[in-house]
Amino acid sequence: MTALGMCFPRTYPAALVTDVARRLDAGGADELWIIEDCFYTSGPALVSAALASTERLTVGLGIVPAVARTAAVTAMEFATLEALGPGRFLPGIGHGVQSWMGQMGVRPKSPLTTLAEVTTSVTRLLAGEEVSLDGKAVFLDKVKLDAPPVQAPPILLGVQGPKSMALAGRVAGGVVLAEPATAAYVRQSVEYAGSPDGFVVAVFAAMCVRGDRKAAYEFTAPWLGGHLGNKPPQLTALPFFDEMQKLYAESGEAGLVGMPRDWWTQIGAIGTVEDAAAHLETLEAAGVDHVGLFPDPEVEHGLPQLDYVLELTNR
Repeated sequence: MTALGMCFPRTYPAALVTDVARRLDAGGADELWIIEDCFYTSGPALVSAALASTERLTVGLGIVPAVARTAAVTAMEFATLEALGPGRFLPGIGHGVQSWMGQMGVRPKSPLTTLAEVTTSVTRLLAGEEVSLDGKAVFLDKVKLDAPPVQAPPILLGVQGPKSMALAGRVAGGVVLAEPATAAYVRQSVEYAGSPDGFVVAVFAAMCVRGDRKAAYEFTAPWLGGHLGNKPPQLTALPFFDEMQKLYAESGEAGLVGMPRDWWTQIGAIGTVEDAAAHLETLEAAGVDHVGLFPDPEVEHGLPQLDYVLELTNR
């Protein structure tokens, strides 16, 4: 059974996280996913607040950049968060946006090697090992956590490219795939990872639910049009991507609004509640374990979607 929850976009005020977490917890949702991006709010701090203010909600962290903190500090934070909510924390690590890493003076020479060393080190530290490593990017000298988790959570890698997916399959417990994570993209990603046993797949699904299907399409079309030009792998994996791109080039946003319902259903939880439920079914069929529905980044538009998250949870 796929666990369902909501994402807390980077633009939402930090103080809002406890209210959102409590509403999800009380309403029966499974999860809250915290988004950390430079230079917005601190992911671990928000996860801590969400865990401390709820009883049963799982809280995911998607994602901390591998080089924003040292491997030892990342392991300390993950262990602390797991202690605050045993069995309710899902941590994610990624490359981070390289231009942001450059702004902070921590841009690695080899993001892939760095992510491998950080992931392996954090995993070993959470397992209670004493770790020494003189690596390309990570240096540890007999580092051991004083209070490692009784049962360490799986480390999920927030990555995109084939090489990074393959790395996740070798060194991580799973992946967390950014929105709009379509079912076609999920299958492609797991294949790149080598389809390892027990591999955890968490996804962020684009969300815009309205009482009227066309209204949802009209609201979402500008966002989708902006993504088409960037050709993200989440969309290029769709069998109709070329047709969709051509339609946008010829007819603009109006062309996207008029797309077949099935296309929209594959792209995200967009349309009516029934359309959103149909999208979730495609993700479950693709083997997804965790879904964070990603609402509009503007609070006035995105926060009302929480009621639909709960409706979908309790269908």
